[in-house]
This record gives sequence, C-alpha cells and structure tokens, in this order.
Amino acid sequence: MRILVANDDGYLAPGLAALVEACRGLGEIDVVAPEQNASGTSNSLTLHRPLSVFTASNGYRYINGTPSDCVHVALTGLLPHRPDLVVSGINNGANMGDDTLYSGTVAAAMEGYLFGVPSIAFSLVEKGWQHLDSAARVARSLIEQVLASPPAGAAWLLNVNIPALPHEQIAGRRVTRLGRRHASEPVICQANPRGEPIYWIGAAGDAREAGEGTDFHATAQGLVSVTPLQVDLTDHRAAPSWVSWLERA
Repeated sequence: MRILVANDDGYLAPGLAALVEACRGLGEIDVVAPEQNASGTSNSLTLHRPLSVFTASNGYRYINGTPSDCVHVALTGLLPHRPDLVVSGINNGANMGDDTLYSGTVAAAMEGYLFGVPSIAFSLVEKGWQHLDSAARVARSLIEQVLASPPAGAAWLLNVNIPALPHEQIAGRRVTRLGRRHASEPVICQANPRGEPIYWIGAAGDAREAGEGTDFHATAQGLVSVTPLQVDLTDHRAAPSWVSWLERA
C-alpha cells in the first residue's frame, strides 16, 4: 500500500504532520506539500514558471507551488510509483458548502481523483488546531476502513470535515451533501504606505442552506461529515430547458 499525503497549509503545518502520523503503519508514505500556505488556491496549476522540489530534514518533499501542483508533479514524474491513495490535510478550518470550490485541501485530493486514484480531503472545522489529535484519530479510522473495505468504483473522492471536539464527544459519522453559504462579506479597503488603495478579500458568508443532510448540519451536531464529491459541473437538470431555448432561437 502506497499513500501520498499533501495539504494546502504548507509543509510545516501541524495538520500535515498529524495526518502523516495517522497513516503510519498503513503503508509506504510519500509527502509532497506546498512550500508556503496556499489556502484558497483551488485547482490552480502553475504554468508560467518552473517548479522546484525541495526535501525537508524530516524527509517531507515540498514544492514552491499550489496543492494541485504538488499532487500533479508527484503523480506525473516525481514518484517512482503510483500511490494507491491520496490524502490531503488536515486543514486548519472547515471546507464545507461553497468553500469546496476554493479549497486547496480539496483540490489536492481532487487532483489525485482526476488521475484515477482514490482520494480523501480532511479538514478540522474550527481554526487553531484545537483537538487535532482527535481529528487525526478520525482520519486514521476512516483510512483504515476504506483500505480494508474499499468503496465501489475505481476511484472516488471524499470531503471529510471533523468537529473540533475531544474524541469521546464526536457523535459518529454521517454521509452528507454540500450546504450553501451566503455571499462573502465585502472586500476590506485599506491604504498601503504610499497611500494607494489595497483590498483584502472579505470573510466567508454565513451558512445559508444548512438543514438536515448537509455538511454544516452534521458538524454542528458533533458528527463527522463525509461528502462524496464529483467533478462533473454539468447542470443535468437544467439541460433540457436549454435545449428548448436553443430550438426557439
């Protein structure tokens, strides 16, 4: 068994070390992570400059690029073998609802999925790494389960959000769907030392669709949210109406 571990918080992040430790004993582990925090980079690949691979003192390899770069480079030339599983995280903060579109943590796992490798993204719902040990235990348990009894299909992609709770207070696991958020808060305008305007992206909006069955609802109940994801963005439900619209033109 070969496991590739990546993240978006950077190779020095506590969540990465916790996930690597959670995988110990399950197989041969390779770590390829970003050199710096790359949160919010989504599925971007670096195409305008070459990428460099470095090796840290602990054996982790890191790349001066995005989370998708890390998995892409690992799978297409860096590693001498194809991993059996890609795991990403443990992220410092939730990746639920619309956040998954921006998440570098999810993107790293998705890159593995795009190459046909089963992949899991792990996130700790609250920022600050509180109860990271508990999240690592959850990750270990889920990885053990998928290795012992793989889900159906050649490849699959899971987005896992873990409540920041002591392990004994986690109420279980639940398969969920993505909720939705309200629009983000307005940008924050400031002035740089030259008096020129600069802009910070505003905070994420509050949960808008967080009813039963969603990832927001599950984690609020102390449950681990497990959301199967797909890449197909086609609006199949609306397609027939668009066909009718074209025929009327």
